[in-house]
Amino acid sequence: MLMIALIFDPRHRLTSLILTCYIGLALLAPMARAQDKHSPEAVFLDQGWSQQDRLMYYYTTQGSAILPYDLFLHLEEAGSERLFRSDKVMVGYGMLPGIVDPEWNPDGLPVGMARLDVPSGRWQGSWVGPNCAACHNGELQYQGQRIRIDGGVNQALDTRAFIGGLASALEEPLRDTNKFDRLAKRFGYTSDTDKSKLRDNLVAVSKETNHYRTLTGLEPHFFGPGRVDALGNIHNRLSGLAIGAPENWAASLAPVKFPFLWNTSQSSWVQWSGIVSDPMPRNVAEAIGVFIKMDLQSKTPEEGLYESTLDLQGQLTIEKLLRRLAPPSWPEEVLGKIDRDKVDRGHELFGENCTKCHSTWPHRWSEPKKQGKRFIENALVPAAYVGTDANQFKSIAFDPRPTTLPGALAPHLPAPFKDASLAPYSVVSGLVIKKVSERAMKDLDLSSAEIEDAHGYRAFGSEKTLEAPPATPSYKAGPRDGVWATAPFLHNGSVPSIYELLRPAAKRPVTFFVGREFDPIKVGIDTSGQSGKFLFDTRFVGNSNKGHSFEDGPRGKGVIGRLLSDQERWAIIEYLKSIPTHPGQVTPYGGPVNPVEASKDATFFHKRPAADIRTTRRTPD
Repeated sequence: MLMIALIFDPRHRLTSLILTCYIGLALLAPMARAQDKHSPEAVFLDQGWSQQDRLMYYYTTQGSAILPYDLFLHLEEAGSERLFRSDKVMVGYGMLPGIVDPEWNPDGLPVGMARLDVPSGRWQGSWVGPNCAACHNGELQYQGQRIRIDGGVNQALDTRAFIGGLASALEEPLRDTNKFDRLAKRFGYTSDTDKSKLRDNLVAVSKETNHYRTLTGLEPHFFGPGRVDALGNIHNRLSGLAIGAPENWAASLAPVKFPFLWNTSQSSWVQWSGIVSDPMPRNVAEAIGVFIKMDLQSKTPEEGLYESTLDLQGQLTIEKLLRRLAPPSWPEEVLGKIDRDKVDRGHELFGENCTKCHSTWPHRWSEPKKQGKRFIENALVPAAYVGTDANQFKSIAFDPRPTTLPGALAPHLPAPFKDASLAPYSVVSGLVIKKVSERAMKDLDLSSAEIEDAHGYRAFGSEKTLEAPPATPSYKAGPRDGVWATAPFLHNGSVPSIYELLRPAAKRPVTFFVGREFDPIKVGIDTSGQSGKFLFDTRFVGNSNKGHSFEDGPRGKGVIGRLLSDQERWAIIEYLKSIPTHPGQVTPYGGPVNPVEASKDATFFHKRPAADIRTTRRTPD
């Protein structure tokens, strides 16, 4: 979930990329077809990116170092002699098959597995780890065709299974002599010394990966593909493993689906919850959760405290790329024609029932921030009002109490927690994110203007906060352009289609299968069990499908709109399929020339009178 423009940095090979004409997959308008061995009919939509942009997004590192690069190339899958990194294994975990490119991906890694080269220091060497595209790049399947959604939701990625499979693959050569010997042979190791070093490396990497499998990402029930308790995993990795205090562990109870990224850079708030407006700490925290290496146990910065493998340049590159990403337009050639007769009525109904919270192009915009930049204002709706699963706000990430052992960080905490034996997690994590990013930024020698740009033109450091978080726990109602491609719905992925989202919550399915096949009628995922066997149960903790309900009754406590007729639901669905209206329609970063200001929009959710709880009777289903 990050970005940057063209920065001539040899680590990212951008100079040679610009000077070299890539003649592989050609970008066509409105779509391009990619030839690969998985499907001759993979479709890339026009989302404003060139093929070079796409490669840059797929394979720019953010500093993740889950294991050494060569080990990833040579490691076998547990229980077989097939390479773990093979397309068949990776696609089985829900990763998207990659594009082989001599500059960006010579070894044909899946989308979102990026190479990190550390030239010196304690972590010197070549590593591999996920970047944003692993989770935030989607693909829809329909009648044998694959439709790539750049910056979308990878609803098939099973992170728990992937980590578990990797942990098993690393452990097995330590027990199986034949498997170890095959691994050593692939490395070209014949001496006892080299083999001993390989074994030591396996032990070290296996220990950390297994820790993630057995503790960091431990779940009370299987969350399933396309979801993870991101804030919980970041907490456990930062305050538990990195600080060296396993007592800080907290259960993962608030799974969320991977959000789509178009229009995120243009928005005032950058997460599901309305707590962060500055993209830099959001991105650094995300990198902490996905295996950057960092030192939080040395006593002082001079001894290595806050040193890390964070590649801030890579994060900035991805961030600027995403500023130029357009929401996907419905591909009528693949998914069927849009019923234009319904679109106008759907537009009208969307305006009556949805635009108080959600915006579409040309959006509502904030007051000017730094350098006059504006950002999309969408409603921050109190969780108690929208009524959707509120477990995220019950997690330790939102707990103001002193719950965390700070370890070696205690002397460096701000007052009044300096040298405290316990501190709020937000204070500890805030210090880590600030210091790790500052240390990484020193190497970039950015100008003051570039630093402002890196922070998304928001206030940072000691400056007064420009966007104060809401007083009550609230979820962001994001822009709806391209939302047709982002099933399942709600922040925790508990509603399989837009059709079900427009129904009364009590009538939504209690259980459903999560499949990869796209449903172009209800606009969602296949729930038949034919294309996916994971059974989603909304009765489990973190899985509630309540709230955001359209039914008769007072607004609030989960009711956000009147009861809709079936005809009205189909009209709204057809309208949502029709936006954006033009392929490659990128929302201008910083705002359009003549923006609609949210503060002057009397229909905006935050300007509605408290007594606005009118209801209208409709014929029920």
